[in-house]
Amino acid sequence: MNPLTRTVPLAALVVSVVLVTSSWASAATPAGESGLAAVYSTKLQGRKTASGERYDRNQLTTAHPSLPFGTRVKVTRADNGKSVILRVNDRGPREPGRIVDISSAAARRIGLGAHRMTEVRVEVVGAAPNASTKHVAVAKHHQAP
Repeated sequence: MNPLTRTVPLAALVVSVVLVTSSWASAATPAGESGLAAVYSTKLQGRKTASGERYDRNQLTTAHPSLPFGTRVKVTRADNGKSVILRVNDRGPREPGRIVDISSAAARRIGLGAHRMTEVRVEVVGAAPNASTKHVAVAKHHQAP
């Protein structure tokens, strides 16, 4: 075999590509969104959430339609200014007009009792671990003609 006519890889070009998670382009941005929050039903205690973990009404968690699991959000009640930091661990709410569902513990922190629903402002305060960007190495081999 003639070494001059053989195709040989000359170099590998490694490019780092940053892929931005599409869910950050959702309605909830670090600037925030306002709307209705409701408290999870007590009947859901112990059931699996969309993230795979079990719902615990005593944890400070929330359901959001698109933010990555693990994202920290500040939920502030519009009428009294009380706020709480929650971790997104579920998808929802499923009812029209609501922007988040919150745990019973979160409801207690913002003074939400018998009403079970209130106007809130939701602001992202912490990104989910490894959710905002992913780094991918792509190799491209150049070959001699």
